[in-house]
Amino acid sequence: MERKEITFTDNVDQTLKMMKDHGLLLTSVGADGRPNVMTIGWGNPGVIWSRPVFVVLVRPSRFTFQNIEATGEFVVSVPTDGMHDVCMYCGTESGRDTDKFAGGDLTVVEAETVRAPLIGQCVRHYECKVVHRNDVADAALSPEIRAEAYPQGDLHRIYYGQILRVTERA
Repeated sequence: MERKEITFTDNVDQTLKMMKDHGLLLTSVGADGRPNVMTIGWGNPGVIWSRPVFVVLVRPSRFTFQNIEATGEFVVSVPTDGMHDVCMYCGTESGRDTDKFAGGDLTVVEAETVRAPLIGQCVRHYECKVVHRNDVADAALSPEIRAEAYPQGDLHRIYYGQILRVTERA
């Protein structure tokens, strides 16, 4: 399917709505070249350091974490409304144990600026290179968020990915 390059602010409202409603798909690739995909429900596109950035959160216990640590790259892909089951699948299975691209019947498409792949079925892709990372500070969290989001610990690492390229279906 043909894609066109767009600015990172184009259709960002649709990206945020999909993240809130169903989740977005975050792809990464390990040092061994093996791709992985996971569903994310937390993230934020914006401008930091005068650069377009997509901020994503990944727990250290996730397989994706070791991939991003190894390569410093990721892609955020926006699924269609009809991909709810795929988002559920990618959010409940581990890439350590299964090939989620095969299990979710997802098409791997080579990205132009990073090694992490695009997903052929998705409508929009944000290709990102990590320019900063930090960990959620437990002591700085409000008790309410700590209780809701981290009852067993496993606090997220926050990745600030400079958006190198955004494409969507033509």
